[in-house]
Amino acid sequence: MARPPGGGSRRGWVITLVVIACAGLVIWLVAPLREAVGLALRGDTGGLRDQLLGLGAWGVVVLLAVMLAHAVLWFPAEIPTAAAGFVYGFALALPIVVAGWLLSALVTYAMGRHAGRTLLHRIAGERRFERAERAVDRGGVPVLLAARLVPVVPFSLTGYVAGAARVPLGRFAWTTVVGFMPQTLVFVLLGSRLGELSLADPLLYAALIPFAALLLLARPLRARLRARDDEPTAAA
Repeated sequence: MARPPGGGSRRGWVITLVVIACAGLVIWLVAPLREAVGLALRGDTGGLRDQLLGLGAWGVVVLLAVMLAHAVLWFPAEIPTAAAGFVYGFALALPIVVAGWLLSALVTYAMGRHAGRTLLHRIAGERRFERAERAVDRGGVPVLLAARLVPVVPFSLTGYVAGAARVPLGRFAWTTVVGFMPQTLVFVLLGSRLGELSLADPLLYAALIPFAALLLLARPLRARLRARDDEPTAAA
């Protein structure tokens, strides 16, 4: 089968573009979804919470659709995660959020596997994509887990790279769930207790201190990956 520049079958490349276009059309035509995605892109967690509350049971559908839209429209994943915790409570929100982000990750994996690098470079940026791909090729499971556990690589970019690198689907799925679970637990929990938390609440620090530690780990890990990325150039 003919292949477009940068790999990926032409059929997969075209299908990916068609799916993205159709998804964009649906987002535009369905007013609650358009509003929810807009709120997420603007970082308006409070507005998204209010909208989900007003939608009742349909709010779950809109929430899942927002997470799927994240496959191509990058916004902070913490926004819908925290909003879900507030609206649905910890016990109900956690499985909804885990399922939603796993589905979103699988969409990005499929895009990476079938779309071809030319399209992926346009979505994610060529330099960032190539650097992430080299890190996954060299690091395997530890890098996949680290990419989810600490914000070293954007959520959707990890899926593109894993698909393009032909990482086994099962490995990608379990490292995704295990890796993003700590952050998910923190933000669902904080969202669910938003009206009750205070600076004197030990739960606030029990949730935020480990997350802050992960953020501190992100910088040296990025530096290490960049150093490893530059090794072939230095050797040449």
